[in-house]
Order: sequence, then C-alpha cells, then structure tokens
Amino acid sequence: MARNTVRPVVRLKSTAGTGTTYTTRKNTRNDPERLVLRKYDALAGRHVDFREER
Repeated sequence: MARNTVRPVVRLKSTAGTGTTYTTRKNTRNDPERLVLRKYDALAGRHVDFREER
C-alpha cells in the first residue's frame, strides 16, 4: 500500500477512557473531519465510540 497524504494512518482512541487505541487509514478527501467509529473496547467489555486523535 502506497503511503501518501491522501490516505494517512490515524489513531482511534476510546471514548470510554480506558486508553485503548486502534490504527487505521482514512481518505482525507472523502472524510476531512475527524473519524468516529464504533468498535469493541476489550477493557470496557463493550462497543464504544473511538475518535480520531491528532
């Protein structure tokens, strides 16, 4: 996968306050605002929102 500025690597941090993170890529042309995904937080034991941190 080519590394460029259109699809940068972003870190998603849990909103539950456990410090769990996910890493993913996003297309900045389609999603210029911060990415929010609902994923599983193992420390919280449930699905929570993960927000992009910069």
